[in-house]
Amino acid sequence: MTSVLIGVVGPPSANAATQPVLLGTAADFGVLAASTVTNTGPTTVNGDLGLSPGTSVTGFPPGQVNGAVHIADAIALRAKEDLAAAYDDAAARPTSSTVAVELGGTTKTPGVYDSAAGTFGITGTLTLDAQGDPNAVFIFKAASTLITASASSVDLVNGARSANVFWKVGSSATLGTYSILRGTIMALASITVTTGVAVDGRTLARTAAVTLDSDTITRPAVVSQPVGTTTSLATSVNPAHVGQPVTFTATVVESIGAAIPTGLVAFTDRSRLLGVIALDSTGHATFTTSALIAGLHPIKAIYVGSAGFLGSSSPRTYELVVS
Repeated sequence: MTSVLIGVVGPPSANAATQPVLLGTAADFGVLAASTVTNTGPTTVNGDLGLSPGTSVTGFPPGQVNGAVHIADAIALRAKEDLAAAYDDAAARPTSSTVAVELGGTTKTPGVYDSAAGTFGITGTLTLDAQGDPNAVFIFKAASTLITASASSVDLVNGARSANVFWKVGSSATLGTYSILRGTIMALASITVTTGVAVDGRTLARTAAVTLDSDTITRPAVVSQPVGTTTSLATSVNPAHVGQPVTFTATVVESIGAAIPTGLVAFTDRSRLLGVIALDSTGHATFTTSALIAGLHPIKAIYVGSAGFLGSSSPRTYELVVS
C-alpha cells in the first residue's frame, strides 16, 4: 500500500453549503407512489413511473409515460426504500431559516426552510435565487401540507436548478390548477396534481396515492451528487504487547448501492497522525505499526472522501498495549 503523510488531520470539514438530498434509485422516477397512481386526461410523465406495494395504475392511456413502468416489482420496492431514506434525510436537516407559511411573492436563497405553522403555501410566484452557484440547494420542510394556488409558480434564477430543490411534506401535497412547481416533492402521504399542472421535478409519495389530471411531470436531469459512505475499523490483535506489530484495517463502503469508494484513509491515535493509506480495489486500507507505547490508544480511521464519495469516520477502536 502507498503511505502518504499529511500535515493536519481531522474529520472531513463540513461544507457550509447545504448538501443535496440523495434520492438513490428514486431519482429515476417522475411519479412514485405506495397505494395507487390515478390519472385523468393526457398527462405526460417524462421519467419512470412506479408503484409499491399497490398494484393499481389507471389512466395510462390516455396518459403517456416516457420511461419505464414498475408496478409492485423489485425496482419499485427499492425506489420506495430509497425514498424513505431521502425523506428522513430531508426531515433531519437543521433549519437555516423559519419563514412565513406563504412563500408566494418572496425570494429565497439557498438553505433549509420551515414554517412555524408547519405548512407551506404558494400564491403568485416564489423565486429561488442560486446567487450564481449551480450547486445551490433549497430544502423546504413542511410538517404537514404543501398547497399551491392556481396559476402559481416557482421560478429559478441565477443558476438555480430544479434537481437541487426538495419539498419534504409531512402529510399531503396539493398543486393548484395550471400551476408550475419546480423540485422534488417527497410526501409522507399523498400528492394531488390538479388539472394542467407542470412539475419540473418529481412527485414521490411514501404511503399513499399520486393523483394526476392532464399534467406534465418532467424528471430533471440528474445532478451528479456525492454518495455517502460508512467507515469501519478492525484490529489484528487487542491487547498487544509493546513492540508487537498491530494491523489496523479500515473498510469503506457506499451508503446506498454497491460502488467501491476510492481515495485515502487517515489513521489517527487521538490527535496524532499515524499514517495515510490509499484504499485498494476492494475498499480496504491497512496500516501496520509496532511503535505503540504501553497504554490505551483510541484509534480512528478517517476516510477523507474523493470525487463522487463523501468522507466518513469510523468509531474509535480502543487498542490496549501492555508491557
